[in-house]
Amino acid sequence: MTKWSSWTTTGVIAGPGGVATVEAGAVTGDVTVHTTWSADDGLALVAVQYTGASDWFTMAGGPAHCASEAESRDLHQAAVEAARRGGGATVPAT
Repeated sequence: MTKWSSWTTTGVIAGPGGVATVEAGAVTGDVTVHTTWSADDGLALVAVQYTGASDWFTMAGGPAHCASEAESRDLHQAAVEAARRGGGATVPAT
């Protein structure tokens, strides 16, 4: 059985320079940050979208290796804080 966890934070206002994404370059303004972690491979994937939109974009710099669910939750919070700072935010190093 696959064990995974995910977290979503809406209403994040990306700082100047926004969030760097693989597919769309910098995403700015009101965004949603979503992190999914799989225990099978220990990888956390972080994605962002314009809040209320349907398209998701992969946050640059990922996926990140996380040894535990708790570590991946901390990564999610760090990604949210990075998005708020902006500057072309990428997935924080773990």
